[in-house]
Amino acid sequence: MSASPVHTTDVHRILKEVWGYDAFRPLQHESIECVIQRRDSLTVLPTGGGKSLCFQVPALAIDALAVVISPLISLMKDQVDALRACGVAAAFVNSTQSDDEKREVAELIRSRELKLLYLAPERLLNPKTFEFLRRQTISFFAIDEAHCISNWGHDFRPEYRGLRQLVDQFPGVSVHAYTATASGPVRDDIVTQLGLREPEVIIGDFDRPNLTYRMIRTDGRLGQVMEVVGRHSGESGVVYCISRKEVEKTAAAMVQAGIVALPYHAGLSDETRKQNQDAFINDRCDVIVATVAFGMGIDKSNVRFVVHAGMPKSIEHYQQESGRAGRDGLESECVLFYSGGDVVTWKKIMSGEPSSYDSSVASLESMFGVCASAVCRHRSLVEHFGQSYATNNCGACDVCLDEIDLVDDPITLSQKILSCVVRLRERFGVSHTAKVLCGSGEQRIRQLGHDQLSTYGLLADDGLPSVRMWIDQLIQQGYLCRLGEYQTLGLTESGRRLLHRDGEPKLTIATKSKKAVRSTGVATPADAWQGVDRGLFDVLRQLRRDIATERSVPAYVIFGDATLREFARERPTTLAAFAKIKGVGERKLADLGEPFVESIEGYCRDLNIT
Repeated sequence: MSASPVHTTDVHRILKEVWGYDAFRPLQHESIECVIQRRDSLTVLPTGGGKSLCFQVPALAIDALAVVISPLISLMKDQVDALRACGVAAAFVNSTQSDDEKREVAELIRSRELKLLYLAPERLLNPKTFEFLRRQTISFFAIDEAHCISNWGHDFRPEYRGLRQLVDQFPGVSVHAYTATASGPVRDDIVTQLGLREPEVIIGDFDRPNLTYRMIRTDGRLGQVMEVVGRHSGESGVVYCISRKEVEKTAAAMVQAGIVALPYHAGLSDETRKQNQDAFINDRCDVIVATVAFGMGIDKSNVRFVVHAGMPKSIEHYQQESGRAGRDGLESECVLFYSGGDVVTWKKIMSGEPSSYDSSVASLESMFGVCASAVCRHRSLVEHFGQSYATNNCGACDVCLDEIDLVDDPITLSQKILSCVVRLRERFGVSHTAKVLCGSGEQRIRQLGHDQLSTYGLLADDGLPSVRMWIDQLIQQGYLCRLGEYQTLGLTESGRRLLHRDGEPKLTIATKSKKAVRSTGVATPADAWQGVDRGLFDVLRQLRRDIATERSVPAYVIFGDATLREFARERPTTLAAFAKIKGVGERKLADLGEPFVESIEGYCRDLNIT
């Protein structure tokens, strides 16, 4: 059964009363309109862009049950906890529940008391679930983390492919897909695999201006990681490592240094992983050190930093993982430490999947190209997803903050590299070209007579890693390109002009930057902490933690950091003033107003401030 037509869609009123927000973020309203109008849609909004509200708000506007498909139990629980804290009738059904609990949810559905039901794809596709839902009035289906359906995506889940049945099983019900990271091919694949009917495709801005990006070559990797974590003392952060061994080593070093850190990887028992994840979500642990097994089910809004202790295997993975920082819109730092050895490590891992090896290596090399380039990090990420970046200086990455040491005469150095490519007749790839420039004595180079070229050994003193990096940077900046099936190097038109010193390449020195990172480590918007009483903020953060522990929910479900800062800035000492703060809906005013107002009042009284 499908829902009756909607005659009133006062979504702005719902947004204010339930969530305490005065206005929607960019494209949220357009996405919600698709749901209200029953038009299939795909919404791509960056992490922190508020995609959950795109289906939660219309679920309350329509008099029927919305079904949300979510890939992870932890993600379902977090969203349901947050909805219930706002007074929304929401529930999930999964393997963690008893039969009695499942029957209770079923009864709520039959009595039309439930507004949102969260299910994993496997449970939804069970014939008994289909049969039960066909007897109910369904408003729409929302597919969260929709990139999981695409083989092109970074978190492919085969069970998501079965969701195409929704179109046939529920012909009168619209289907809406949501994801934070999807390039053009992934977006097309999502639409095709789900069988969406003439869908509206809504794509938000992939840029995350509140994030400061740094991509730094490794030089004592563990020490570099510890330095970043150290400047975020007491704040929530994630440190990603490529291997389980590195996770354990890094977590142990942090604990020894007095940092409250826990490991997370697939080699740990399910129970240990759950305990460690819960400790992080509930602010009992500051830093989680993890492999990529950690993250998709995390809805924690106050992650202030994400460190990659090794290069991720694709730009999509990096966008998703780094995007877990600053979901609340506040300033956060993302630091990636990389080396050529990371590429070798990933290629060994990828060799276990020969069918996707070539495409995986191409994605890996694109990621390495971004790391090795001297191009604005925000620009590189945004343009990878097919969008233009208009700003010349983002003011929020190591390149634009002038933290990277550059080669003094990049044009002459570029000419040497480009000349070598020309003398190799544009028939060889990065590796071979770099070896010729470094004067390698490999037998193949001698057999081909490339040791007789005038460019042979021209950069022998610089070393193979540096030369490879410079070639990557010239590719990234459009002076060189990879051609054909064998990815041979060729000069572009701008590359040929650069041979005649017409161009402005940027090449970096492959040693640790001598320029000091700002003491804060992040680009802080001028008004981020302006007027905020830091002492009161800490008092309210402790109160939030205590209430969250008492209610067995994550701290951010009570209030996010952005709302706490507003409390500490405005110091409301009446419920009427408290209600005016962004993020305070009617239910939270009733449930939480008194303890927070009393705490603010007590703080002001003790310090004799207004």
